[in-house]
Amino acid sequence: MQVVYEDNHVLVVFKPHRLLIQSDQSGSPTLFLQICEWLKEKYQKPGNVFLGMVHRLDRPAAGLVVFAKTSKGAGRLSEQIRAKEMKKKYQLLVQGEVKPPSGTCVHYLTDPEGGRSEVFEEPRESAKKAELAYQVLGVKKGLSLVEVDLITGRRHQIRAQMAHLGFPILGDGRYGASLFYKEGSIALVSSQLGFKHPTTKEELVFNIPDELNTVKRFWDEY
Repeated sequence: MQVVYEDNHVLVVFKPHRLLIQSDQSGSPTLFLQICEWLKEKYQKPGNVFLGMVHRLDRPAAGLVVFAKTSKGAGRLSEQIRAKEMKKKYQLLVQGEVKPPSGTCVHYLTDPEGGRSEVFEEPRESAKKAELAYQVLGVKKGLSLVEVDLITGRRHQIRAQMAHLGFPILGDGRYGASLFYKEGSIALVSSQLGFKHPTTKEELVFNIPDELNTVKRFWDEY
């Protein structure tokens, strides 16, 4: 875990690949508990600390995640997500040459509980609308470096939609990738977060530090 920004209400951190955000049945370490322990130690708090989880990032992915340190912050940040006011960008490596080099994709996704999302072109009763915009940043040796602007926030959304288009994310065997990335990881990072501060209303934008952008580093060395 690495802290990118902190104030009285907001905490932006880098989540590494393979680390869960919140607990599941595996009992594996989680980013949530790591942050709680870090806050308790930093501020010498003997009891529990408040930490609001605002959004998620899949275990095999890495990148920026924002947490709230107060209930007011949690409520206002969550409202921004519901209103689609929080800006989230991702960088990813996919198999194949993505064409056209930019566009907007709208599909309908089922919940991936216990497996993978199903993707449909038309509305289904059991599926939710999923929308993203993408831009190809480069093509090299059968891979494309892509930046995605997430418009809706469905679980596995980028993974499922890119695979449905025929461009699975490198290392994402669950969604049909045939090429390996890193053990337990997929080539997907949350590269930018933008939101309005919950109390000052200042527009904040955070970009992943170059040294933590594992996807871009892999691409540069590929």
